[in-house]
Amino acid sequence: MPLRNGRRVAVVAGCRTPFCKSGTSLKDARAVDLARFVTRELLERTSLDAAEVDAVIFGQVVPSALVPNVAREVSLLPQFPREIPAYSLNRACASSAQAVANASDEIALGDADVVLAGGVESLSDIPILASRRLADILVEASKAKTLGARFRTFSRIRPRDLVPVSPAIAEPSTGETMGQSAEKMAKQNHIARDAQDRWALRSHELAARGTDDGRLTAEIAPWFPERPAEPVLTTDNGIRRDTSLEQMAKLRPVFDRQYGSVTAANSSPLTDGASAVLVMSDEAARALGYTPLAYVRSYAVAAVDPGWQLLQAPIFAVPTALERAGIQWADLGLIEVHEAFAAQVLSNFQGWAAKGWEINPDIINVMGGSIAIGHPFGATGGRIVTTLANEMARRDVQFGLLSICAQGGMAIAVVLERR
Repeated sequence: MPLRNGRRVAVVAGCRTPFCKSGTSLKDARAVDLARFVTRELLERTSLDAAEVDAVIFGQVVPSALVPNVAREVSLLPQFPREIPAYSLNRACASSAQAVANASDEIALGDADVVLAGGVESLSDIPILASRRLADILVEASKAKTLGARFRTFSRIRPRDLVPVSPAIAEPSTGETMGQSAEKMAKQNHIARDAQDRWALRSHELAARGTDDGRLTAEIAPWFPERPAEPVLTTDNGIRRDTSLEQMAKLRPVFDRQYGSVTAANSSPLTDGASAVLVMSDEAARALGYTPLAYVRSYAVAAVDPGWQLLQAPIFAVPTALERAGIQWADLGLIEVHEAFAAQVLSNFQGWAAKGWEINPDIINVMGGSIAIGHPFGATGGRIVTTLANEMARRDVQFGLLSICAQGGMAIAVVLERR
């Protein structure tokens, strides 16, 4: 493989918190707490001297107004020297995969040797905003020169001005939510409700199996709740062991109640969690005594018109990543596809099959995916990189691929290799 600047980029290790449905077990934790926790755990697991880290990159989609650069707060942990630079990024659901890609670029270009990349999301702790009219009144009142003028300004507040505003989950360009877009994709690509439910059931069954045999739990840093009476969290709480096709079939569609097929069961849930991945130059990894799990061979990003099929950009990102890697689809031994919705996954498969590629479920999402495990927007990419690299090492697979669709009609694809 031709090397950029003569440097191979190694994925050395990764870990994450349990992924928990928002409003449940991690609801009291701030995003920055989750990010710092998973970083400390990764340093402990690898016995890495934090002074070796050259940069910290974290993805986050819905940042706190109080902590706008979560990566910098991570790099200010006591374990790190204060001089380590850090930045946060947002490529929606692909954010922490993009953090790994950016780390790879910095290392390949010789700007760093050791980078800690990750991502975090707390959808239990999203910022709640004031209405624009209330904000304008409050600003005007703060500038009032007399008490009377301030009261007169406050008297213009109406009850409707007090209604809080949550961050939008709709596309600014189209007004459609991702769920509505998934519903549209299901209709346009003729993805049946039964096929979606079967894929979702598969996700839960394989995630349960990966949890029981220890492959998934090995990647999870146990979370100790603040309340002593609560149990230690060691697994993801969205995996449904008791579900069935019959139960799924009873659920009503969410986004088109009369003619739709996308339900809560065949969609990924809103989730809290964090992930972290240790990325190094091959030389640094060897010098520090680490055996890489895998190497970053290539990556590619793509975008489509959000008004077309919002979550279909992977069909363009993956071919570019494979071309840059100099390999074919048939060379892949493992594939991880982010499951925002079963309709999206099956639409992606349909797009790849149109290229003549064989869709072999035996090598795709072999421990389930985001429908079962959960989807903390900023953290999912780090989870998938870690899971893919670990499973490639277990199976001694030469080439692996990950694919993640993202809000805004975007996607990222990353090719990992072992030999």
